Amino acid sequence: MPNPRPLQMRELRLISIYSNWELGMTPQEFYFKWAVSYEQIALICSRSDSTVRGWFRNGRNRRYPTHNDLRHLALMNFLLEHFEEIPEHLVQHLCLNNSDEYTI
Repeated sequence: MPNPRPLQMRELRLISIYSNWELGMTPQEFYFKWAVSYEQIALICSRSDSTVRGWFRNGRNRRYPTHNDLRHLALMNFLLEHFEEIPEHLVQHLCLNNSDEYTI
């Protein structure tokens, strides 16, 4: 197994920034901004369809998204808004499979 890269001040600062990042978007905000279905939101957040439907309910059966769910939606919002601005070599790092499925 190769030796892991040591963390320098730059990397430690980036970890600190990321861990304190308050990036988030509610399912309701995402749903009203983009023409998506509950099923697509479930895919983005790696949740079941029923969990996502619970986020949109009122009353006793309502469920609440986690901080990670809010971050997934905010990151997807960022990608939808800025995907064309991301250099191709970085897109290739994001898309682990080089199949045509990921060609935009």
